Amino acid sequence: MSMDVRQRFESEVEAAVRTALGEIGHPDLKFIMEASNLADIAVPCFGFSRELRMDPKSIAEDLAAKIAPSGTIASVSPLKGYLNFMIDETPLIKETLEKVIEEGEGYGSMPKNGIRVNVEHTSTNPTGPIHVGRARNPIIGDTLARALKRCGYEVQTEYYVNDVGKQVVILTWGVSNVSKDAVREEDRDKTDHKLVAYYREANRRMEEDDDVKEHIAEMLRKFEAGDEGIIGSVRETAEAMIEGLKETLSEINVKLDKYTWESDFIRDGSAKDVVEKLKTSKYSGQTDDGAWYIDLKDFGIQGKNTKFTFTRSDGTTLYTTRDLAYHIDKFKRADRAIDVLGEDQKLGSKQLCSALEIMGSKKIPEAMFYSFVSLPEGKMSTRKGVVVYLDDLIDEAVSRAMDEIKARRSDLSEADMMSIARKVGIGAVRYNIVRVHPEKQLVFRWDEALNFDGNSGPTSNMCMQGPAAC
Repeated sequence: MSMDVRQRFESEVEAAVRTALGEIGHPDLKFIMEASNLADIAVPCFGFSRELRMDPKSIAEDLAAKIAPSGTIASVSPLKGYLNFMIDETPLIKETLEKVIEEGEGYGSMPKNGIRVNVEHTSTNPTGPIHVGRARNPIIGDTLARALKRCGYEVQTEYYVNDVGKQVVILTWGVSNVSKDAVREEDRDKTDHKLVAYYREANRRMEEDDDVKEHIAEMLRKFEAGDEGIIGSVRETAEAMIEGLKETLSEINVKLDKYTWESDFIRDGSAKDVVEKLKTSKYSGQTDDGAWYIDLKDFGIQGKNTKFTFTRSDGTTLYTTRDLAYHIDKFKRADRAIDVLGEDQKLGSKQLCSALEIMGSKKIPEAMFYSFVSLPEGKMSTRKGVVVYLDDLIDEAVSRAMDEIKARRSDLSEADMMSIARKVGIGAVRYNIVRVHPEKQLVFRWDEALNFDGNSGPTSNMCMQGPAAC
């Protein structure tokens, strides 16, 4: 099989460096070729210093002077002890386009490997529209899933809908008990934007009225006890909210394969099974008020966080308990599981993995963490209304793209302009979230995320790390 332009480039770089080393009398010196932000291929010269008795900077300069651009090598330059090679873009572009045309939709795909990977992403509480602080989750998750599919993995994307927690019960109470006249609805004609007004008003009343607070608490108790009326009512509200979120996700070209409902793990008894199994562990214990927990100090978790509570004092389960049942269910359907999570979930992820290990799980999820976006007012809050919604960001990006197109292409029809503006604006939103920000020292380890060898467990490398505002 003939080499492609990239392979020829690597071969020619290797031969050029070997020839240059030969000219200074050291043809057998070993060297490496590596990726660089400053070059297509970089050859570090630090390993030559002992043998040549010269500093790396001088070695790089001497070798660069002996290498002339040729073939696919467009240029070579020394920089701080490195030989930096740039590829000739003309054959690269030509051959790449020819290959894209030849292979079509299959371009860049690797053979199927039979490994099933579950990528859980988005999973935002169904209590309001997606805001930009949470927009990173679906875009990162969807991009990762696409990359994995291209690499031959059998990928299922999944949204875990929290329809059991207090927040969605508050929303349901608001929808049932707050009149339309008592809320200031959002201007946007979307279900999620309309419902969030009831969520905020219900929160306000709960904080000010003990009767409302007790009514909501009673709804929670009945839900946990399996009251089908309450479960059905909450599910109906959450489904309406999810439909609005799906519209937003569709706008950024994100479509999830599966929606799994937290309440299902109460209905089918699997959450209770988790409780009974953890109770038999040597790490389990009870607080003075009767709540059950497992002690995780032997698993590297210290301080007040060592006690991982899995039931309330009344015996009802917690989100953490149901999350364990959910992950056990995941591994019945997948060989690997990746959870795309905000950076505030690092402790929870570690606790989850430790609890699964205690339960004897042979598999544990791998977490991909991302940093949050902050506003000048501080952390975003749907409950307080301190948010910038993703829908509004999309509108703004498309509007700005439209202004540019109108200024540059007056020959196009309005419809064509809008079609281009939507592609450019939405593409810019996605790209800005997944791109590397070198000025922010952001690290995104796609190589780690894609390198599944069947032996790795949870890894801190599989994450985005950087300032919250980057």
